[in-house]
Amino acid sequence: MKNKPAYGIESVDHALHLATILQQEGPLRLTEAAERLGVARSTAHRLLAMLVYRDFAEQDEDRRYVAGSVLRKPTVAEPVADLRRIALPHLENLTERTRESSNLIVVLGDQARFVATAECDQVLRVGDREGRMLPAHLASGGRAVLAMLDAEAIRNLYGHAESEVDDVESLVRDLRRVRRQGFALNDQRTEVGLTAIGCGIAGSAGAVPAGLSLAMPTARFRRDRLPEWVGHLTATAENIARDLEDANNA
Repeated sequence: MKNKPAYGIESVDHALHLATILQQEGPLRLTEAAERLGVARSTAHRLLAMLVYRDFAEQDEDRRYVAGSVLRKPTVAEPVADLRRIALPHLENLTERTRESSNLIVVLGDQARFVATAECDQVLRVGDREGRMLPAHLASGGRAVLAMLDAEAIRNLYGHAESEVDDVESLVRDLRRVRRQGFALNDQRTEVGLTAIGCGIAGSAGAVPAGLSLAMPTARFRRDRLPEWVGHLTATAENIARDLEDANNA
């Protein structure tokens, strides 16, 4: 499992985390940066100043920090800030109930991006995945989101020469099964020693298709507990979908 290095340099980690947030979520104020990192405003200010110096960040006319030229892409920013804000309390509740790490994932093309993690407190655990990207057809949350698409959309997404999927029809059948059972399982497909269960968030396709995953060391995964974990995941996804709908209607 890929967890945070035991001797990581915290200031570097914070700076990289801020750069990821600016690139994926858009403008950020100083107070918001400090809150996201859990550091003092003065520390956040020094980190942002260094990002500005190296062109990883800029300040706009409203004094907000935005992605700099190094991070900018010729695509529209992903509208995940509100999704993350709404989903995070539910993730934390899910982790508290299951004692396993949980993740919010968005699917962009054929990639699954981890937007937020609520890390559990067990000694042996799956660490923070925020900012990482995995092939959507392998990650549990990614597969659950893909299962919400119709077969033709999957064929269009993966039926080309550069696709990582060799047998598209087999993937279509697999995703059809995922849709029927209501969850996807990633048993060491992406990392040795890691098992994850995923489900989609209904109604999220209007913005960015999103899903959830519950990740744990494979040594702690038990088939007889699968219905319990799926129940917690499904209830959490339904609560997030409800809050998203309320926010859109407000």
